[in-house]
Amino acid sequence: MSPARPPIRRALLPAALLALSPAFAHAQDEQAATPEKAKNLGTVIVTGTRADNRTESSSLTPIDVVSAKVLQQTGTNDLPTALSRIIPSLTFPRPSAADTADTQRPAQLRGLSPDQVLVLVNGKRWHPGAIILTNGVLGRGSQAVDLNTIPVSAIDHIEVLRDGASAQYGSDAIAGVINIILKKGAEGGDVELTGGQYTHGDGRQWQGSANFGLPLAGDRGWLRFTVQSGNQDYTNHAGADTRPAYSGLGVNFREGDPAVHDNNLLLNAQYDFGPAVQLYAFGHFGHRDSTSPAFFRYGNSSPLIAGIYPDGYLPLENADSTDRSLVLGLRGTAGGWRWDVSGNYGGNRVSYETRHSINLAWLNDFGDSPRNFDDGVLDAAQQSLDVDLAREFSPGWLPNPVTVAFGAEYLRQTYGIHAGEPASWYVGTSGVSGGAQGFAGWQPVSAGSWSRHDVAEYLDVETNLTDRLGVSAAVRHEDYTDFGNTTSGSLAGRFDFTDGFALRASASTGFRAPSLAQQHYSTVSSLYYGEGNSLGLPAGIYNAGLVPVDNQVARLLGAEPLKPEKSHNYTLGAVWSPTAALTLSVDAYQIRIDNRIVLSSSIATTGPTVQAYLAANGVSNLNYSGVSYFTNAADTRTRGVDFVATYLADLGDAGTLQTTLSANYNKNEVTRVKPNPAVLDALGVSFKRLDRRDIKGLMADTTPRSKLILSEQYDAGRWGVTGTLTRYGRYTAYNATNYALDQTFSPKWLLDLAVNYNVDRWSFTLGADDALDTYPDKNVAANSNNGTLPYSVFSPFGYNGAYVYGKVAYRW
Repeated sequence: MSPARPPIRRALLPAALLALSPAFAHAQDEQAATPEKAKNLGTVIVTGTRADNRTESSSLTPIDVVSAKVLQQTGTNDLPTALSRIIPSLTFPRPSAADTADTQRPAQLRGLSPDQVLVLVNGKRWHPGAIILTNGVLGRGSQAVDLNTIPVSAIDHIEVLRDGASAQYGSDAIAGVINIILKKGAEGGDVELTGGQYTHGDGRQWQGSANFGLPLAGDRGWLRFTVQSGNQDYTNHAGADTRPAYSGLGVNFREGDPAVHDNNLLLNAQYDFGPAVQLYAFGHFGHRDSTSPAFFRYGNSSPLIAGIYPDGYLPLENADSTDRSLVLGLRGTAGGWRWDVSGNYGGNRVSYETRHSINLAWLNDFGDSPRNFDDGVLDAAQQSLDVDLAREFSPGWLPNPVTVAFGAEYLRQTYGIHAGEPASWYVGTSGVSGGAQGFAGWQPVSAGSWSRHDVAEYLDVETNLTDRLGVSAAVRHEDYTDFGNTTSGSLAGRFDFTDGFALRASASTGFRAPSLAQQHYSTVSSLYYGEGNSLGLPAGIYNAGLVPVDNQVARLLGAEPLKPEKSHNYTLGAVWSPTAALTLSVDAYQIRIDNRIVLSSSIATTGPTVQAYLAANGVSNLNYSGVSYFTNAADTRTRGVDFVATYLADLGDAGTLQTTLSANYNKNEVTRVKPNPAVLDALGVSFKRLDRRDIKGLMADTTPRSKLILSEQYDAGRWGVTGTLTRYGRYTAYNATNYALDQTFSPKWLLDLAVNYNVDRWSFTLGADDALDTYPDKNVAANSNNGTLPYSVFSPFGYNGAYVYGKVAYRW
């Protein structure tokens, strides 16, 4: 349907937006329409519904549909970064010098934990990464899906459901669902090469990709390939140590993006056995080699170090990640039923190595130490078998057909830890700090292999009770072998008052199962504890232990078996299309989550009372100053509102101009913290199950409450100009114990610009991300590790500054 050309005086909002700044738009149209018109208008969606004719414009719940063109126009080759520039409720922080968090950076939806958003590919559950975030970063304690494994060039579009969906899809869908739809068919393809560098002089990048299809058996099927290879140099915005004894040594720390080289291959295929049966398959193999820094160690910090690294040394943490997946299925129709039977395998394996380091305990006891250490391997995998059936029924007492869908899923999940070489974790008995400095390897006592099973059944019903009232209901039951049963339900409805205005609402319950990693992961790592830390120790680098809930030390200090998180989601919204060119939507929501699974604050193990208590129970010679474990520690409440306004102006011979203003306001709050374990109070330990940093910060205000994206896209003939103006609201970093060290970071505006030229099948792009070279506020002195780490790990857009790039693509 062609857009109308309303006079400019009828478009006050778009005119105001155009006056602010150039930016680019994305396909988030949510036009209200009657059910009859919805069948012919808008993109047919497959997320959050099992009807075969529900469109984006008639969705009962808020959903964003992001096209491949819009993803490419963001300028980035990184999928979560691209989504964060399009969807205001999605954030993608970029922590640095944070061990495992550098390797698989997590994305957040509505400020909730990264593992509370479900990721699907072609409607099938995607597997999580093997890494669990353990340091003081956003998403701390989560084991999330690694979105970076999916090449942008393989994507046809993405559907982002901004509503709880556990009743449809099971665990993890508390905050919403990201469904990535791959390109299909034998026709068309593209080859693209891009490269660029930050104006700071580092972070040089290049990436090449190709996407193309081949026919199978004439026109009975197709096989589509996506290949991608890229390289990124590290960035560094660290500062010199401000202490008089070290200020002349220059910059020795590293703070910024890791060095990364990655390769990905993704296949998508379909074969028609006949008009009613299709075989389909898609799979992925990826490899990423990533190197991140630890903290610099000075040569004079220990006589042992001085003999080997007299000028000090910077340990480097190398993660070698292999990702693999395969989905194979049959689908078709029979007797009016749509059926789908599929098998799904996915897994991620990460091998760790600490380089340019030393084990002081090994050196002390044996007279020498390796410089490079094999730290061990993490391995996570899942397998599932899904059976789905749906059909439309036409009862005489309803004006429209009723879609009834039901099915079952068998899910098996595994997690494994493989110990590193002895020198990587060796502690000894001398009292000298053990383990590879920077990242200690996994000990044999931490190694193991764990698995669990889940059987689920669901029922969905959806219809239009009248030509203007659409409703849906769903219920899903799950039975996990490690914690038992849970049932989720949902209701949703939408009423179209006119062809251009509708109200919609939904209510649902949900859950998230504790991951196997949260139940069984353990490690010892070197962390910087600033002033006012929960250990009660002077600021410095200390070994901290994370132990599973069934570990002897954890049980002695109050750990309990983990329970699933439970949620209650409510959404109320409106969509309005006053003209064919202008669309507005607003959705308010509340999410209550009970029994949030979080990583506890660190319990000091250096006090004589605690050491005597542990020794009396057979535990001695701990190689860490504090210990933490996972716990169902808190209840939280999330309240917010999403707003989207889209306007398309047809300027005739002068081209087209599309404007989008989208915004999110989101407030997370911890409403209850469970009491301390009684044993800790009896020991007189100065410990709170969660400290201020978690309660006020990581689970609340350390994610910006507001985010605004003003975007615009102008096309005229062969030329196009795109851009994005993004405003990140203020956020606060909280100290664990001392409110005087809290720091609030001011709001920032970022401008991304690009110019495109198309000729025949070629496309040429020059662009600049963060074109105004905007940086976040610097840390106050007390939070900067003596000036060496000037920027906060919580910055929602990183601290790399302006990035200039070029891109050339050939499409057919």
